[in-house]
Amino acid sequence: MLTARKLLVTKLRDIHLAEREGLHRLVLTAARQDETCRRLMTVPGVGPVTALTFRSAVDDPARFDRSRAVGAHVGLTPRRYQSGQTDRIGHISKQGDGLARQALYEAANVLLTRTSKWSSLKAWGMNVAKRAGMRGAKVAVARKLAVVLHRMWCDGTEFRWGKDAVAA
Repeated sequence: MLTARKLLVTKLRDIHLAEREGLHRLVLTAARQDETCRRLMTVPGVGPVTALTFRSAVDDPARFDRSRAVGAHVGLTPRRYQSGQTDRIGHISKQGDGLARQALYEAANVLLTRTSKWSSLKAWGMNVAKRAGMRGAKVAVARKLAVVLHRMWCDGTEFRWGKDAVAA
């Protein structure tokens, strides 16, 4: 009886892995066929899922006057409470597209922790980590990634590893 159950679990696991592999291939194909996604994937930490998610969340880059507004669009800017003499700055607002925010946060995590090649963006994030901790740095880098990705999309440029990459 126990071996029949193990066989069923193994078969279900194999089916699940095969479906996952098929979906992964579809995502890779979609990202490779899109010129914008290929350009966005030149940023360290940004893979096909992040590029596709960001592209679908922003949809039309011309609807933002400034690239800084994209961080607010995905909910990566701090909340503010202002009333009379009170002015409090809180955690991020979490307004907007949650999947894009999650993908940008994961890309920032990869950039700060797993990418071995240094860029000015990673150096900036590590300096923020010294002041605000690693979690705060990941949120700050995610917001800056949104700004950089939007600017790259508008300009049609690839990621620059030098000092001008953090100009936002």
